[in-house]
Amino acid sequence: MKNSKGRFLKNGTEKLQLVYQGFDEKWKGWLSVVAGLNKHCCKYSGLMDMKKLHFSFSLLGVLCLFFSVNAYSQEIPALAEFNQTRLDYNQNGMLILGTWAVGNMVWGGIGASHTTGETKAFHQMNLYWNSVNLLIAGFGYWQATKGNPGTDFWATMEAQQGIEKILLLNGALDLAYMAGGLYMRERGLRTDNSRLIGFGKSVILQGAFLLAFDSVLYGFHRAHGKELPSLVQNISLGLTGVNFKMDF
Repeated sequence: MKNSKGRFLKNGTEKLQLVYQGFDEKWKGWLSVVAGLNKHCCKYSGLMDMKKLHFSFSLLGVLCLFFSVNAYSQEIPALAEFNQTRLDYNQNGMLILGTWAVGNMVWGGIGASHTTGETKAFHQMNLYWNSVNLLIAGFGYWQATKGNPGTDFWATMEAQQGIEKILLLNGALDLAYMAGGLYMRERGLRTDNSRLIGFGKSVILQGAFLLAFDSVLYGFHRAHGKELPSLVQNISLGLTGVNFKMDF
């Protein structure tokens, strides 16, 4: 009898694992739990009717999958406005960066043509550096205008966390720029190289601006991200509109 029950559970577990292989990676965790419980029950076949227990665990697995799929695919109309605000922040930020870049390129071009030595090098680096800034600002602005303010919860979470991580990484790079500029300036002073001194001063200036820029933009996005929990405290699940509360 025990062998018969054991084969029944083994067959049921194998079938469950076949279903497991057909689901997206997001949902495999639930099936792993259910399959593990079925295997675990094989050790205690003398305690209760294993067919009933197997049926209960299988039903539990189906219910878990049903509610998980609905939760992960849930769309919330209020998120459209939330996402649009994030895109607006990015657009405005790229406009500010682009304005800074154009102003420095004009200033650098004029200054480099009317000065010599250290000052000339300073203006030249401003021109070179902000040529790159202008490209970044243009691409970033285009990307923000093409963004879709969707209503999918998980896509919103990923986008919000993504922009915050990017700005934090940019802040670390800005500090590295400033450190590099200080090194160039000090090396120029030691070797009496006026060109290197001018380049170093320019890099310090540009790194300081970018650090302030990224810090302010991060502050806006961080404050905006804190509004997300109030938008998703209750999410409808299933066909009957069952709700659960999401605590952050």
